[in-house]
Amino acid sequence: MNAWWHEVWVTLQAEFADIGDASQLTRITVRLLMAAVLGGILGFEREQKGKAAGVRTHMLVALGAALFVLVPQTSGAESDAMSRVLQGVIAGVGFLCAGTILKNQEGDQGHVKGLTTAAGLWMTAAIGVAAGLGREATALLSTILALGIFNLMPRVVSLFEKDEQKNDHL
Repeated sequence: MNAWWHEVWVTLQAEFADIGDASQLTRITVRLLMAAVLGGILGFEREQKGKAAGVRTHMLVALGAALFVLVPQTSGAESDAMSRVLQGVIAGVGFLCAGTILKNQEGDQGHVKGLTTAAGLWMTAAIGVAAGLGREATALLSTILALGIFNLMPRVVSLFEKDEQKNDHL
């Protein structure tokens, strides 16, 4: 191989050398897959209920959040730099979430839709951050709690509403 092609080859090897060994490859793979799967679980639940942000959106938000914290962490970023990364992720996801909130004008009252979707995407990003930082158990527990909120709280609220209706009729 001539010197020019050898230099190109060595440069390409250096460019793709950010994963140093099998241990690091495994760690990165587990964290990113965990974020994507947990985001997908929340997205599936939302999609089943006919909400705008479904599986792909939640998976991408979780995966993106995980990647945003994983890269600086594996590059040796200090805690102050990680704090700024987290602030950026939180603010950026906030803008994404704002796009899911709609206000419809119905009569004299405005009706707001999409707040739960926005909060769910924000939570999905937090779960992605936890997974990206290597806090997989925390990410899993948070996903279970979010699923509980999505599924159980509407039932609890409807029970209280039924009790209120009974009391109003008495």
